[in-house]
Amino acid sequence: MDDRLILALDQGTTSSRAMVFGRDGRPVASAQRAFEQRYPSPGHVTHDPEAIWDTQLDVAREVVEAVGGAGRIAAIGIANQRETTVVWDRATGAPVADAIVWQSRITAPACEALRGQGLESLFRERTGLPIDAYFSGPKIAHILDATPGLRARAERGELAFGTVDSFLAWRLTGGRVHVTDVSNASRTLLFDLHRLAWDSELLQLVDVPEAMLPKVVPTSGLVGATDPAIFGRPIPIAALAGDQQAATFGQACFEVGQSKTTYGTGAFLLRNTGATPVESRNRLITTVLWQLQPGGPATYALEGSVFVAGAAVQWLRDGLHAIAQSAGIEALAASVDDDGGIVMVPAFTGLGAPYWDPAARGGILGITRGTELGHIARATLDSIVQQVADVVEAMAADTDRPPLSMRVDGGAVVNDALLQAQADLLGIPVERPVVAETTALGAASLAGLATGFWTGLDELRSKWALDRRFEPVMDTADRARRRRRWARAVDRVRGWAIED
Repeated sequence: MDDRLILALDQGTTSSRAMVFGRDGRPVASAQRAFEQRYPSPGHVTHDPEAIWDTQLDVAREVVEAVGGAGRIAAIGIANQRETTVVWDRATGAPVADAIVWQSRITAPACEALRGQGLESLFRERTGLPIDAYFSGPKIAHILDATPGLRARAERGELAFGTVDSFLAWRLTGGRVHVTDVSNASRTLLFDLHRLAWDSELLQLVDVPEAMLPKVVPTSGLVGATDPAIFGRPIPIAALAGDQQAATFGQACFEVGQSKTTYGTGAFLLRNTGATPVESRNRLITTVLWQLQPGGPATYALEGSVFVAGAAVQWLRDGLHAIAQSAGIEALAASVDDDGGIVMVPAFTGLGAPYWDPAARGGILGITRGTELGHIARATLDSIVQQVADVVEAMAADTDRPPLSMRVDGGAVVNDALLQAQADLLGIPVERPVVAETTALGAASLAGLATGFWTGLDELRSKWALDRRFEPVMDTADRARRRRRWARAVDRVRGWAIED
């Protein structure tokens, strides 16, 4: 039993990853595959669900084989890109349309119509969320209405909806299990986060048939087993979690007030608020962090979602061809002494928290004849830490308690310059853990907790280890100047897509 392992499936926005963890909480094998990003129209982003499934299955099989086969895997935990919406045929398991990605703004008009009916306060009170195209519910309605006949099929119970966790669980179990966990359900605009149940009134308002919905289960707990044909033997699936909730768990932010920021395609700051949901006064999200046992209490968080973080670096790479690889931004930024007065606001798909402006668009301001790509690279990195600072300030105002430090994770935290800039702009220490891929670690931890692989939160807490602590060195006046300049730039790009 001592050589058994936990398999984490970390299905992200641009790639699928699988990691296997030992009892010490360290990864022993990993694999990753990218898949296609589709942009059918400005502001609209989709994925092929089959590409999600194929890449996730490939990397899962690769790591299982690398560690000696399925006999060594005690359980599977799944973490997923949240809000991305899949609708499939219950009889065949085949998707009926491309998945609408969380970044997509295609449902902004539908959300504006709901706001125009004066429903914003109702949705915020029930779900903890603003009415925004970010969330899953309006995406479901869009898929059903985009193709004739789908809505009637959904109402007859022939179609299933799921976020990516639900779709993967369905496929892994051979269609035997249609579930989602409370953390993913709380991102749909259809879920009462107080009762931890689907809300029939909200379903009617968003126009989503209840027959499509998955059963809601705890974040940590046995939900089924894989079809024996997939890995050669059944393996328990013991955790489902939205990627940011999984990362918070992987960062061992178990206490009220602890917070983390994940730097990925977007940037996501979550702060544990305990067993009581805290209503934001500053346009943040109230969300479910996790539920660790059936019928048990939920743990909640305040969250600020930045839509474009690492995606801005990807744009420099793939759009401007300024760098060959994302890691090259650090050297390009270091090629100039300062930012040259450039401010970049990467509102490629609108602005998330705390602005919630779907009509904002990206802008680069302050360009002169002396502007070089290095200045734009520095401004791109600065845009990431500035957006995080916006969220930290809103969160401090909501809780009347600024954070004492910030734990960070995600692919971008290998960039020391980024983390030093973040510490400087926040004026607090930034802590990078030894295991930076905490989304996968969180999924594994939740599955291991459910199956007795780990004994409890104290054991998991003891496994968190600090790699490096970045202390702020920027003076207060310079910090304030940079924040004022950023605020001016944001004002100039807001509402840009609104036609005169």
